[in-house]
Amino acid sequence: MKPDDIEALSFRIIDKEAGPHGYTKEQWSIVRRMIHTSADFEWMKIIRFHPKAVAKGIEAIRTGKSIITDTQMARMGIRQKEIETYGGTVTCFMNDPLVVKRAVEKGVTRAKVAMDVAADSFKEGIYVVGNAPTALLRLIELIDAKIINPDLIVGLPVGFVNAAESKALLSERTQVSFITNKGRKGGSAVAASVINALIVLSKA
Repeated sequence: MKPDDIEALSFRIIDKEAGPHGYTKEQWSIVRRMIHTSADFEWMKIIRFHPKAVAKGIEAIRTGKSIITDTQMARMGIRQKEIETYGGTVTCFMNDPLVVKRAVEKGVTRAKVAMDVAADSFKEGIYVVGNAPTALLRLIELIDAKIINPDLIVGLPVGFVNAAESKALLSERTQVSFITNKGRKGGSAVAASVINALIVLSKA
């Protein structure tokens, strides 16, 4: 089977096994791709959408806004060439020498410092967090301080320390659009799949 045929068959299987749900057509296309990436139907129960999240994400992509990720894995998982056709970029600062230096000096995670460095250049755009709760917590602080005003935050950090808590804090924000989930589950691959689903929607 060709890759496109495999993907199409996978989506048909997911639709059949998922059954009825309360998502809009656009929201379901995102959740379905998350399930496709992880083979995990629990996403149906735990994903959380800000009411404007999908529209804001599509608009940001179409207008060439930048995408900033917390890991190289998430960056590599996003369809960068398609983002570039709109004039956008996909950037990760985790390995930036300045980030490494500041993190060591301050005794904090590189993920946290990477968000500070990103905020210097990217006040808007889409921020994608698939791994580090410290990155998402710092983004929330930057938003509350009105230092940045992202078009969308995809907040899906994974883990046992502050992962669920950081996502709960994000869910309480009304001034920023978000796609997040309840609980510890997350990951860079799934976070990238959300952006890829939005890329497909942007072409519609």
